[in-house]
Amino acid sequence: MELDQFLQRAEGLLARIEALLPPPPPPPDWNAKAFRWRKRQNRGHLEAVRHPHRIRLDDLCEVDEQKQRIEQNTRQFVAGRSANNVLLTGARGTGKSSLIKAVLHKFAGKGLRLIEVDKHDLADLPEIIDLIAGRPERFIIFCDDLSFEASEPGYKALKSALDGSIAGMPENLLIYATSNRRHLMPELMAENLQTTRAENGEIHPGETTEEKVSLSERFGLWLSFYPFDQDAYLAICERWLAVFGVSPKSAAATRQQIRHEALQWARMRGSRSGRVAWQFARDYAGKNK
Repeated sequence: MELDQFLQRAEGLLARIEALLPPPPPPPDWNAKAFRWRKRQNRGHLEAVRHPHRIRLDDLCEVDEQKQRIEQNTRQFVAGRSANNVLLTGARGTGKSSLIKAVLHKFAGKGLRLIEVDKHDLADLPEIIDLIAGRPERFIIFCDDLSFEASEPGYKALKSALDGSIAGMPENLLIYATSNRRHLMPELMAENLQTTRAENGEIHPGETTEEKVSLSERFGLWLSFYPFDQDAYLAICERWLAVFGVSPKSAAATRQQIRHEALQWARMRGSRSGRVAWQFARDYAGKNK
């Protein structure tokens, strides 16, 4: 009788504890083409993106060299050949993130999948790698707008995943990251004081500088993006206007008037980036199409 009472009380206690525990994460929907890594009550899972941003490589202009190199690298990857992790750095609004979305659109039919991971969740990279290892699809982990302090856990996790962990990366995974900083971490003037010059003229950077360079060097392919001049900005505006179904022949205004409005838009925004050109075209098409 005492044993029965003890077992009943134990079962009741377990039931109450189970009610307090978070539910198990849902299994990934592997039919999706894009995912986000989501955390809920400190448990992560792959959440399918039902409507990925559709952008074509042909929609992006004035970045032809960068486009060719990332397309070739991704083509090698989906074909099962060797390919590199990619770091895209440079001026804001110049098409870094758009290029990554565009290669997904181009190669999704060949088994490419994209997983977007926020900087604060990069510490979960080993868990994500365990989920996708052995899958037939080819996965790109997409990290947008990266910048780190050396003490952040995501920094160490990314560094180990790229090159340094005893486990190694599965062959069906690459990491594509964008950043406005080439070395992904803030550079301070005081760090230059740690640089020493030997008698033979050799320069020895300080350990802090070496640590910062070491992360970006683990990306095999670097793509640099630069601010657009006026002609490039106007060419991008015309391209996006065409995507939105507007051309000088179909618009009420002349080509010169459209260019004038595009330059006014850029002056109001204080930038001639590709993002600003897209925003102008979107606004113009909505008003005049």
